[in-house]
Amino acid sequence: MSYGWIEPTQPSRRRRVEPAPGMSQQKLAGAMERAIGALSAQQAADGFWCGELTADTTLESDYILLQLWLHQPEGEQWNPPSRARIDKAVCSILDRQMPDGGFNIYAGGPADLSATVKAYCALKLAGLGVDSDPLRRARTRILALGGLQAANSYVKINLSLFGLYPRRHVPSVPPEIVMLPGGVLYEMSSWTRSILVPLSIVQARGSNRRAPAGFNLNELMLPDVSLAMPRRKGLGVLFHHLDRVFKFWEKRGSERVRDAAVREAERWILARTRHTEGLGAIYPAMMYFIMALDALDYAKDHPDRIEAIRHFESLLLESDERFIFQPCVSPIWDTAICAFAMGESGTPAGDPRLVRAADWLISKEVRRKGDWSVKRPDTEPSGWAFEFANEFYPDIDDTAMVLLALMHAKGSNPEAQAACERRAVNWLLAMQSSDGGWAAFDVDNNWAVLNQVPFADHNAMLDPTCPDITGRVLECLCRRGMRDHEAARRGVAYLLQAQEKDGSWYGRWGVNYIYGSFLAMRGLAASGAPGSRDAIARAAQWLRTIQNPDGGWGESCASYARDGFVAAPSSASQSAWALLGLMAAGDRESPQAERGLQYLLGLQTTEGKWPEGATTGTGFPNVFYLTYAMYRDYFPLLALAAARNL
Repeated sequence: MSYGWIEPTQPSRRRRVEPAPGMSQQKLAGAMERAIGALSAQQAADGFWCGELTADTTLESDYILLQLWLHQPEGEQWNPPSRARIDKAVCSILDRQMPDGGFNIYAGGPADLSATVKAYCALKLAGLGVDSDPLRRARTRILALGGLQAANSYVKINLSLFGLYPRRHVPSVPPEIVMLPGGVLYEMSSWTRSILVPLSIVQARGSNRRAPAGFNLNELMLPDVSLAMPRRKGLGVLFHHLDRVFKFWEKRGSERVRDAAVREAERWILARTRHTEGLGAIYPAMMYFIMALDALDYAKDHPDRIEAIRHFESLLLESDERFIFQPCVSPIWDTAICAFAMGESGTPAGDPRLVRAADWLISKEVRRKGDWSVKRPDTEPSGWAFEFANEFYPDIDDTAMVLLALMHAKGSNPEAQAACERRAVNWLLAMQSSDGGWAAFDVDNNWAVLNQVPFADHNAMLDPTCPDITGRVLECLCRRGMRDHEAARRGVAYLLQAQEKDGSWYGRWGVNYIYGSFLAMRGLAASGAPGSRDAIARAAQWLRTIQNPDGGWGESCASYARDGFVAAPSSASQSAWALLGLMAAGDRESPQAERGLQYLLGLQTTEGKWPEGATTGTGFPNVFYLTYAMYRDYFPLLALAAARNL
């Protein structure tokens, strides 16, 4: 049911408070002014912000393997036309090799086996000798971690495409998946389906690819260890047997049915590159899309192939000194968070910077139905994606963040903005899952059985509801006057039952318990719901107990693997998250809050920025992690604004 328009609550008036010991309002205001200036300098003329979004070496490694796919060797020789870029990719990978020879997937983390195998293969393909120091050290680390046999299924699938791992021992991804009844494809997460469908074409039609003659990775195999897929329990056994059926079908099944499935998969991926910047607008799907078009014999000058490569290469940050792929770009997200922080800091709604931001954001509203509409066919399209254009996949988190920003940023056409916001609020309401929470892209995307399929070890088969997104949506709705709406009440109930025993909340889309906690706390605080005060107080006490001696806060990505908080050196963004949680609890003057604010103020540069090299966001937990350049400038400003406004 469409929700009638409710007048948004106005930003609360700031009440003057006595500054905490050692903290002057003048010092706070000066830091905020410098931060706003630094943010303003990064705004594009069109009104958007877009900071760098970087990950680990696996993207550069995959790039080299993609070049092998597109430019096949002649015998032992491999001289692709992209050699200059491959050499840059090699330097980029080597620059991040760890002292123990491995490659990690987050700053300060241990060597990751799959990332190290990818790097080893890429470096060897690019010409490094097996006896070279980088490969010798990487090989030693790989064998110590279990050898190539212990790498994840996607590494093995990619290697099998070139005969570098036995095809019979990797999971099959049949193109018939797009023809399964009951919408099974749409029970997988949006990013999984955008990866699997083109990959299914690659497996079905790309069996003729090869590595240079004599090239292999046998030295990475542990002796006397099986190459077969790991044995599974429970329903995993059933999926293991189904994989055997799929392999039999590949060899003996109906060519007519297989051809029909490939064509349907082709139609599916092509449709999802319209009104977007590459399939799924994310690196893995875009890479497999290029490979799929090549496997389908699309000519090099075919418009779809040219466009696919152009979008893929737009993710590259390249200069004489750098060669790093971004997994995607984040302009809508960055614009929303920057506009919101400036608004919370007191920048007037009519400020030209906010007007430009609002106009740009409104122009990016999604007005076409995407995959989400399979479960919500009667809902009017709206919302925002993460990237410049990705209209099949608007996401709930971005939509809530944009709606928060538009409470401060007022565009040049008030009527258009009001209509846009009305549609977006109704879309958010429709995208609430049955448990009362909100996920990233889909509704009730929680078939746990899918985690048992052989290729599910990338930890991203599903898009479950989570406290961090639910907290942001709840804050958005409540600040728009919807505290008493049934959706808000259900969101509160979800957060209260999702709280951990220690008082924290899990954060799927940021690292991790600090991130989940501050967003849940802000959502509950905005709701004013009965029972929320005690939950917020418990979380605030937890935040105080994990503060670092320097006054800041930090959390390692290892918390995802250990299912519990793991401390790390303080960083600007994570310290700001913790402070935002304390401010949501009404704590402005405790020793912990005071020390946290002093930490942030002491870290700020004269240009108004905050230095930070830590990993702040997740891609797929336990798979790869992201560093948002904009977070180090945005979150500290928001924390200072919250301290001043409390």
